[in-house]
Amino acid sequence: MSLIRLYRTSILVVSVCILLSSNSALAAERVVLKYKVFRETIVVEELSTFAQIGALSSSLRINLALARQNPKVIRQYLTTPVKVSPVILDRVLNSPVGNIILDELSQVIHTPSRSADRQALRSALLLSASGDGQMTLIEIIQNYPTPNVEVDGERLGNAYRQLRSLQARLENLLGF
Repeated sequence: MSLIRLYRTSILVVSVCILLSSNSALAAERVVLKYKVFRETIVVEELSTFAQIGALSSSLRINLALARQNPKVIRQYLTTPVKVSPVILDRVLNSPVGNIILDELSQVIHTPSRSADRQALRSALLLSASGDGQMTLIEIIQNYPTPNVEVDGERLGNAYRQLRSLQARLENLLGF
């Protein structure tokens, strides 16, 4: 049994290394932020700058104002880290429970076509957790493996709470 775990861990490490080495080819370039009837496409770099230093571009400022969203709260959701072991995360996300978690999260963060949402989100989550054992929503968006990613801005808080719940489930599973 431990040989199978070693094999899966090796596959995960090799996959993550390949993804990291070609990150620019696989990373999202644009985010479609949706707030009820508002729908705005911005470059991921613009959202990343806001998350990192709090600087709002004019389009993002207008979008958040029209949607009546507090930029400080949105920034907090984007940047607050969730700690998770990439190996354990991989195991959980490749299980029936993981599919449920991925389906819930893909209601907020998904592909424009709504196809292969599980696979894309699984990849983004694993890649985000691989470097430092933690992930943030902005990292998940940055690591999304399609050129465009859609984000339901009104449900961003739900996505963050789902990630925190995932962290708690993994901690309980490991007995922390």
